[in-house]
Amino acid sequence: MLREIAEYPNAFGPLAKGDERIDTGRYTLCMGPGSTWNTVQRQRFPVEAVDEVLEEVRATLRARGRTRTQWEVGSSAPEGLVEALLERGVVPDKDPYAVALVLTKEPPPIDPKFTARRIETLEELEAACEVQWEAFGMPPEEIEESRALLPERFADGTNLRHAVWLDGEVVSTGMAAPTERGLLLYGGATAERARGRGAYRALNRARWDDAVSLGTPVLITQGGSMSRPILERLGFERVGELHILLDVFE
Repeated sequence: MLREIAEYPNAFGPLAKGDERIDTGRYTLCMGPGSTWNTVQRQRFPVEAVDEVLEEVRATLRARGRTRTQWEVGSSAPEGLVEALLERGVVPDKDPYAVALVLTKEPPPIDPKFTARRIETLEELEAACEVQWEAFGMPPEEIEESRALLPERFADGTNLRHAVWLDGEVVSTGMAAPTERGLLLYGGATAERARGRGAYRALNRARWDDAVSLGTPVLITQGGSMSRPILERLGFERVGELHILLDVFE
């Protein structure tokens, strides 16, 4: 079960206000804030049905004014699905391979030069998102769309947002979603000026402490090319893998 959650976290996490999740029995389509945050997970259809499913997903998104989606294809997906999607014009995303990871033992303590905790104000959320947007190289139009949603996301409170401060400035941040199996981790990012100094370790220790306080001492996440090495050094163990593709359509 942990492997499936780690490979397809958006299919299992709580829904914040404005989020939408459609489970058809053949796949799960998750739609988040803004128009570009969409992903297809938990593919359970025969690969021969890929054309039908692809058009069905696109039609659902078009009806909501959305014209792109990720496909996150994990270990339990139909054999040959990645190749079938590539043959139909879906392309590898900018970081196209990730591993599913879980942490079940206590990570190292926070270096005292850092402060790491949940954000408490809208201003702290804005500062944290600035770090995240820069780290992920988000285009200006997506940043503005996300910025407009911040007050609503802050008031919602479904998901947790942690941040790390160094010398009074936010230098690392990430989201977490509580589940009965543990905390699902999303979007961990560290400002370039603070990398290699332990900020990301501090972030994950703060998340671990919250998971323990909630009675679910497990962290569940995915590691791409940048985060995977440090997560594994922190004690996260591989439980699966996934290929991440991008479908952009009119």
